[in-house]
Amino acid sequence: MIEIDEVPPLVNPVLISAFEGWNDAAGAATGVLDHLIEVWHARLVAAIDPEEFYDFQMNRPVVGTSDDGMRRITWPSTQLYVVRPPGSHHDVVLLRGIEPNMRWRQFCAELLAAADDLGVETVVTLGALLAETPHTRPIQLSGTATELDLEDRLKLEPATYEGPTGIVGVFQDACTRVDMPAVSFWAAIPHYLPQPPCPKATLALLGQVEDLLEVTIPLGDLPEESRAWDRGVAELEEEDEEMAEYVRSLEEAQDTADLPEASGEAIAREFERYLKRREDPSG
Repeated sequence: MIEIDEVPPLVNPVLISAFEGWNDAAGAATGVLDHLIEVWHARLVAAIDPEEFYDFQMNRPVVGTSDDGMRRITWPSTQLYVVRPPGSHHDVVLLRGIEPNMRWRQFCAELLAAADDLGVETVVTLGALLAETPHTRPIQLSGTATELDLEDRLKLEPATYEGPTGIVGVFQDACTRVDMPAVSFWAAIPHYLPQPPCPKATLALLGQVEDLLEVTIPLGDLPEESRAWDRGVAELEEEDEEMAEYVRSLEEAQDTADLPEASGEAIAREFERYLKRREDPSG
């Protein structure tokens, strides 16, 4: 059972989660959680006991020196933070974790029990996967929602993937089984660029979170980091003709498949975010 520090009653809380591991290509999903924890100054209120869920030979503890000069062990864990984002009508619970090595159903049950204790009304899961998509195009996003009105409002491109799943898929299924409204956003990472970070994908997922919460999130250095990522990959492409040819084939395939109306909707949503950001200097 997760022990939660004393927290005042939360207002219409939404839980946003991401997990390191198989569900987190290029660290894009956990990058969102790290960014939100930092820019919103979220408060840590709980950490799940890792003893029953992690194989410490797979996820090893880390030794380091603390601020008081003492040597400390930090164990792999999953942590809960709470925050009221500026301008939001919701409190937000941030769940930043590591995919467990065992007892996934018990793990999800404990997370849902903690969510229930905090009064969570909606769960959001974030993920990133490797896909045959070119880095020269906007990050492709897909998603699912257990509520039709959410799916319509967020204009989600339904996920069509069938096959093995990770803790993100299992956690969303656990939400469905207890009638907890749940939304899942996924970013497609170019499979030839799997190494973290991928700020371009983190930015794309942040846009979905903004739309869901109807708030403007300060982006900090992420836009410049995304541009630097684009420049770095372009340099690699210039040096590798085989890679450049492969990217051109991916561009052609994607441009042929994309529908004009879908591209128009994406441009319209991005323009709306731009206008909101101009109206909100903190963004």
